[in-house]
Amino acid sequence: MKNDRRKEPFPGWGPERPPDTPATARDPERPAPAARRKGWRRALPTWRFTLLGLVAVILLGAASLAAGYHLVKIPRANAAATMQSNVFLYADGSRLARDGDVNRESVELSQVSEDARHAVLAAEDRDFYDGSGVDPQAMVRGAWNTVTGKGRQSGSTITQQYVKNYYLGQEQTLTRKGKEFFIAIKLDREKSKDDILQGYLNTSYFGRNTYGIQAAAQAYYGIDASELDAAQGAYLAALLNSPNAYDVDAHPENREKALVRWNYVLDGMVKEGWLSRTERATLAFPAPRPNRANTALSGQRGYVVNAVKAYLAEHGILREADLEGGGYRIWTTLRRPAQEALVAAVEEEVLENLKPEVRDADRNVRAGAAAMDPRTGKVVAMYGGTDYVKQYTNNATRRDFQVGSTFKPFVLAAALEHGAHTHDGRPITPQTMYDGTSKRAVEGWPGARYTPENEDDQSYGEISVSEATDKSVNAVYAQMAVDVGPDRVHRTAVRLGLPERTPDLIASPSMALGTATASVLDMTQAYATLADHGRHRPYTLVEKITRSGSGTVSLPDRKPSQAIDRVAADTTTSVLRGVVAGGTATAAQAAGRPAAGKTGTAEEDTAAWFAGYTPDLVAVVSVMGQDPKTAAHKPLYGAMGLGRINGGGVPARVWAEFVKDATKGEQAGAFDLQVRSGSGDLKLPYAVPSDGASASASPSAEQGDGFPESGTPEGDGDGSSEDQGEASEFSGDGHGDEDSTGPAAGPDGEGTVLPSPGYDPGYDPGPGADGVPGDAAPPAHQASPPGEHHPHGHQPHDQPPHHQAPHHPSSQGGAHLPPHEQQAWPWPHLAL
Repeated sequence: MKNDRRKEPFPGWGPERPPDTPATARDPERPAPAARRKGWRRALPTWRFTLLGLVAVILLGAASLAAGYHLVKIPRANAAATMQSNVFLYADGSRLARDGDVNRESVELSQVSEDARHAVLAAEDRDFYDGSGVDPQAMVRGAWNTVTGKGRQSGSTITQQYVKNYYLGQEQTLTRKGKEFFIAIKLDREKSKDDILQGYLNTSYFGRNTYGIQAAAQAYYGIDASELDAAQGAYLAALLNSPNAYDVDAHPENREKALVRWNYVLDGMVKEGWLSRTERATLAFPAPRPNRANTALSGQRGYVVNAVKAYLAEHGILREADLEGGGYRIWTTLRRPAQEALVAAVEEEVLENLKPEVRDADRNVRAGAAAMDPRTGKVVAMYGGTDYVKQYTNNATRRDFQVGSTFKPFVLAAALEHGAHTHDGRPITPQTMYDGTSKRAVEGWPGARYTPENEDDQSYGEISVSEATDKSVNAVYAQMAVDVGPDRVHRTAVRLGLPERTPDLIASPSMALGTATASVLDMTQAYATLADHGRHRPYTLVEKITRSGSGTVSLPDRKPSQAIDRVAADTTTSVLRGVVAGGTATAAQAAGRPAAGKTGTAEEDTAAWFAGYTPDLVAVVSVMGQDPKTAAHKPLYGAMGLGRINGGGVPARVWAEFVKDATKGEQAGAFDLQVRSGSGDLKLPYAVPSDGASASASPSAEQGDGFPESGTPEGDGDGSSEDQGEASEFSGDGHGDEDSTGPAAGPDGEGTVLPSPGYDPGYDPGPGADGVPGDAAPPAHQASPPGEHHPHGHQPHDQPPHHQAPHHPSSQGGAHLPPHEQQAWPWPHLAL
């Protein structure tokens, strides 16, 4: 059945229109429906949708910023940003050298001139102190300029650039840029503007392999950052934009572009009120100095740097690992004028006379030298070789060449210090007579028979110790070493300054001839003790050390001690003055100053030495022979066109030239010597013209022999009142406390010995100081003397310069053993 009933309308529907109402009719009370969008308009969001989207983006962006700020932490500095070089300076603060793979030296902001700081701000971020750590508008502007071809510009603030340099890296990625943004915001809130600017200046790249403004100032202008003026600072600031392209020395074709950038910086300084227009108008472009090859350690620099590093490590000041971290600023004790004078002297007397293309022997010539202030122990000059990058070994610190007869003064000093007697009971003084016959057997030595040969096998018969020193008579000094006791000679040499473990420093008669292979620096230390009246102060190469511009590194105390009695030291000096006045070292007189010294020559003429001093300066020079390919020691015969090179020739001339130049303009000091009674009339030492030396002597030989008995040698006592005796007076410089010591009985129980003012009665020479059984008796089981035979029978020698001649087949100085005894010594090729 059909249902005709109409359905009820849905809720909200209007009343059903009557059937007879036209379909097009519209209820006048009902609003017209919105017109539907057609075509492309249908793809556009409505305004409601757009508004909701913007709100969502803003909320999402804010959430992202908040999340990024909290999630991105300020990281540790990257390794490359903290690497620095170590800078080595002369004592006056001028630059000597630097080492390290990265040429960076961080400095405090206060160590950068104000003009240079303002120049960098004018170039990179003029709103730095007033603005925030990030500048979105600048970032957009920089991106636009890059896209439109106006140059690559990061649009980053100084803070952002610092973050990139110090914490992140140089990669161009969105991730890195995002981290940079957030770290810069945090850094700007947590650090001061000055700290950020300081970090930026120390990490920015300026070209020429320099990082940081201090290294750049040195590379481009040879000055410190604190000395940069406005023009120089503006040029360095201009380099930040394009370091390599704006280097007008490397790229002269870019000079106009560099000038445009330089002017832009200066104009910015004027605009910001950091530079007056008047001053701006007077500034001219400061052309940088030519770029130099990487010669950081060339010349003498490498020798000095390595010597300083070794000193720091050996004395526990800085470990090698510490130095590798870089950032140290090390003031050495070297005085620039003295260093330059020493280099010039070696070049003039040695290098300029070498003709390796003509003489094969000249290829083997090496030279080493060192100079020291005897009163402070500070090394003031050092010569290690021709060029560190060509000859690596430092000839001033190496310990493989024999010192020759420069060791003999230590034997004399030991004899005077201990009041030693000859084997027949006579006290040893400068005037004691010895048998100077060449090849005579040493008496009183229980070891293998030892017969030292004098230079050119010359015999002198009876000769005084003073004259034997002038002529370097080996027979006398080998016997004296046994008379004193080789152990005592060894101990005295160590107290004077030779290292305890000096190679071949063996207690035997031949030690007197210089078989030990101490370094030039070691010998300088020992002679400085003699020059300072027996007072020993450990040497130093370092004045001061700081790290990264602050924080001074502590240095060890170098307390002086009275190594040997002053009178013993001064008497030795008076004898050594005779060597310069009329002995083997007359060439040293060219220094024009009172001088004392000793020559020395190694076995086979492989090295020639001169060790000398004035009252104010000690220097030791050695000329050595070494094969440049095999490193084997080579004789110096024929080198520099000379038949023979000995200590009184080239080394003494180098010494004299150096001392003359290094002390130019300074008043010559006079020796103030207190010589031992019984020394006799030391005629030669006082014959030097214009000498002004003064000397005072202890009581004469009529009152006694002037020495303590062999059983109670001076310096070996325990410091008790019995050992000290009564106080005595001396003339002189009052080195120490004049009332600290007193006289000791002579061998006959009468007479006095007047020890040096300043002699330490409580000085403990260490265990076994009195262990030598008598003056002449050597310790039991001594090793046989080294150097007693060698392939050519040649011995160390010394001779006055006027004796230079082709080598004589049988020369003086060492020793020969009979064939049946030659195998007793385990080192048959040891040089003398």
